[in-house]
Amino acid sequence: MKPLFLPVTLQEARTRGWDPVDFVLISGDAYVDHPSFGPAVIGRWLEANGFSVGIIPQPDWTDPGAFDVFGTPRLAFLVTAGNMDSMVNHYTVNKKRRRQDAYSPGGVINKRPDRAATVYSRKLKKQYPDTPVILGGIEASLRRMAHYDYWEDRMKPSLLMDTKADLLVYGMGERAMVEIAEALDSGLSASSLTFIRGTVFYTRNLDVIDQPQVLPAWTTLQSSKKQVGKSFLKQLENTDPYSGQPLAEPYETGFIVQLPPAAPLTTEEMDQVYRLPYVRQAHPMYQRAGGISAFDEVKFSLVSNRGCFGACHFCAITFHQGRNIQTRSHDAILEEAEIMIQDPSFKGYLHDVGGPTANFQQPACSKMATAGACTHRECMTPDPCPRLEVSHEEYVHLLRKLRKLPKVKKVFIRSGVRFDYVMADPDPTFFEELCRHHVSGQLKVAPEHADAQVLDLMGKPPVEVFESFKKRYETFNDKEGKKQYLVPYLIASHPGSDLPAAIELALYLKEWAHTPEQVQDFYPTPGTLSTVMYYTETDPRTDKPVYVPKDPAEKKMQRALMQFRLPENHALVRQALNKAGRRDLIGRGPDALVPPGEEVKPHPARDQKDRQKSSKKKSHSKMNHSKK
Repeated sequence: MKPLFLPVTLQEARTRGWDPVDFVLISGDAYVDHPSFGPAVIGRWLEANGFSVGIIPQPDWTDPGAFDVFGTPRLAFLVTAGNMDSMVNHYTVNKKRRRQDAYSPGGVINKRPDRAATVYSRKLKKQYPDTPVILGGIEASLRRMAHYDYWEDRMKPSLLMDTKADLLVYGMGERAMVEIAEALDSGLSASSLTFIRGTVFYTRNLDVIDQPQVLPAWTTLQSSKKQVGKSFLKQLENTDPYSGQPLAEPYETGFIVQLPPAAPLTTEEMDQVYRLPYVRQAHPMYQRAGGISAFDEVKFSLVSNRGCFGACHFCAITFHQGRNIQTRSHDAILEEAEIMIQDPSFKGYLHDVGGPTANFQQPACSKMATAGACTHRECMTPDPCPRLEVSHEEYVHLLRKLRKLPKVKKVFIRSGVRFDYVMADPDPTFFEELCRHHVSGQLKVAPEHADAQVLDLMGKPPVEVFESFKKRYETFNDKEGKKQYLVPYLIASHPGSDLPAAIELALYLKEWAHTPEQVQDFYPTPGTLSTVMYYTETDPRTDKPVYVPKDPAEKKMQRALMQFRLPENHALVRQALNKAGRRDLIGRGPDALVPPGEEVKPHPARDQKDRQKSSKKKSHSKMNHSKK
């Protein structure tokens, strides 16, 4: 029997005998019934566990009737902003409105409000004061405790305090959501659900929880940036389901309590989630509007794993999914691939096989698999942990099986390969098969920067590791006669990146003879250590001050330095070099970054002095990094 979409109208729900529905799921995204979309996963998972779900995708929040499609649900409203944070979805790092929304039909903007989870929840609490409202998704997960908000440039309280919702689910949510559904179905009130892992709730006193770790109070966080850093580190130490402890954040009238993360899904449970009867299409109501472009990107991609022990400091995956790796079985992945192959629009190309990090297909070490990640040690940086167990064997076997499927011409890996993990593997098989079979002309990698101090603050390996990978990649491709290139992800204006650091990156790109097609500024989003550094201008791990480029003019200069070859950037690059005292890099010689311009007049004595200062600073930075 062909799968049906979950109901989006009351008539569709009644056709299934669902009136009322158990849950009404409000989403900021258009409805795509595919396992890459969180609302579909949660809706289908609840359905598989015996609960009825109606979906209201992208309701018009200015129309009170938009939330009345199914009437009052029997158990609760579920609210998510969608697959992306609504503010990141709407605004560039320069806080300018984006022109398209990949999760809306035809890319149309303004189909969801800013801070969608907040707006939807407040509307529901006003219209349905006696019905529980439960928050979930990435926007809620990363705002579950007090956090710095880049768009308002201030600290904001837990989203529960802002919305007055009854409960917040953080992380991926399948396990917690079924426990919530069963508890509500048994007659328990939402206010009594103070025992479900992977959730956050408000309480007037701490009698309901056993020995929580108490974080700095909200009033303290508003006045002390140092305490903001300490609070975030404590939260980061408790993101592991094996070692995490309950956390309590005091407010004037009570406490926000975060229970430890839900246990990771087993391979069997992961298989169940991805084997649910998804239609694997955007809802047909969007066809006339042009479809959903975000779905086009993942339609023929396979999710093989969750979690990431890479723990880049600018990435929120650690805070959301955790460092524990969860994987699917090869059989389940092959079954899904065979479903894709039957799609009339399949052209023979599987676009991706991976997850947050494609080549993390097993726990970092045997300890992590049973006792969780270390709270005071990162797995990959500044050097790989001695206990790190590196193997690509399972991944290689999976990719080989996928390549052998009938009608499959090529299997690509596009979700990101951790190059330092590749370099740590003494077996070259994965590297060779990656280059030989799984690159679509360009391999995307993430060195992010070249300056030692910036890389350390990013939680990335030294540039020498990337350089070794790059040379190995180029050598292998030359040997095979392949014209395949590396496309690096690079971040400008990350905490710690001053103009000398940005110039060092430009010089590295010059030596590489590479001009990035796209560059990005660091985007301070909730749930990352780098965002805490941005706000506090301190590394909370050491209490040492960190330079943070916040001036828009300097950020433009740093971005221009990454594309110094482009004529339209020459004036900005000369301005940056002049300001940093690196006029020796302006000229027509082989060492110059840009040709001379009328706005900069040479001053030999002063330039010589500036070069000496810059050289001393660079040597000092490298010496400090080598000590670490």
